[in-house]
Formats: sequence, structure tokens, C-alpha cells
Amino acid sequence: MDEIAVKEPTRAGKRGDIMSDKLTIKQEKYAQGLFTGLSQREAYKQAYNCENMTDKTIDEAACRLADDSKVIARITELTEGLTKRNTALVERVLNQLSKIAFADIKDMLSYKTIKTLDETATSLLGTPITTYKTIIDLKDSDQVDGTLISEVQETKDGFKFKRNDQMKALELIGKHLGMFTDKVEWQGSPTFEQLLKNALSSGE
Repeated sequence: MDEIAVKEPTRAGKRGDIMSDKLTIKQEKYAQGLFTGLSQREAYKQAYNCENMTDKTIDEAACRLADDSKVIARITELTEGLTKRNTALVERVLNQLSKIAFADIKDMLSYKTIKTLDETATSLLGTPITTYKTIIDLKDSDQVDGTLISEVQETKDGFKFKRNDQMKALELIGKHLGMFTDKVEWQGSPTFEQLLKNALSSGE
């Protein structure tokens, strides 16, 4: 994250005592530290020179700065931005899972069954023998959504074609929507530790 290049205000009564509506560089660094999960003390030490300060003094200064309305607003701004990015990512993942889950294989290839003469059987029996043969044609790559296919490979008998797992995609969508619940069976009466572990894992 780029730092905001504004002049840091000094203490009252000193030269250059000009307050700004924006965060100073050090305040921005402090807000960024809190946003990334640092404690108030560690975020303050990362942003300011604290060589001659005791932990108590640092904690007091860090606490005051954390209550600053501009710092609070900046952390809120960062949090909202992260939430929007996460929401966009979730929507993108769900969209891709939906494409996989509901894809029609006919969008990727065509197939048909034709009636043909079995030359080997005809020559052996001396009479025309017909059989049925399945013809599969894979569509050109510019006509197919490649994200739906996991493998295309030539083989000695033709080609190997594998698309992404539809059932797995449906399962993941269902879990996200809360459509499925895992059933847990116990042998005998469950202990408190087992119940707690199961409750925690269900909430993940």
C-alpha cells in the first residue's frame, strides 16, 4: 500500500505546527499495522521511533492514536475495501463452480450413433451384417470454454477427454449455501470433548 505523502504535524508550539485533514505518513503506517493484525504497541513501534520510550509510554500513545477519528476512519476504509475484494472473489469462484456444475457436455463435443457394415462378420458369414458405431467429435478450442475441461490428450485409439468434476462443483456450491449437513455417528455416548470438537468443525 502506497504511503500518503503529507507533512506530519508537529507538537503544538513548535515550528511547522500545521494539522492536516489526512493522515500523516506515520499515522498511515500505524493504521496499516493495526489493519494487518499487529497489536497497538507493535504497530506504534513500527511507525514511530520509540528508542527512548518505555512500553507503558508506547501503550498510552498507541491507545490515544487508535482512538483518533482519522485512524479509525482509515482502518474502516481498509476493512471495507478488503470486504469488497473478498466478496468479488467469492462471486467469481461461485460463478466458475456454477459453470462447471451445470455445463452441458454437448457444448464441448458432439456424438452420434451410425449404422455401418461389419466387414469382418460379413466376409465370414457371407451375408451383410450391420453394426452400430458411435462417432464423437470434439469441438474446436475456440468454440469451447477451456475452464470446463481438465484434460484433452491424444491416444493411439483417438483421444482422451475429461471435464472438471460436476458433482464436486455441486457439492461445494451446496456446502456454501448450507444445503448439506454432515451426519456424525457416535459409538456410545459422546464425551464433552467430542461434542465440542464436532461443534467447532461444523462452524468452519
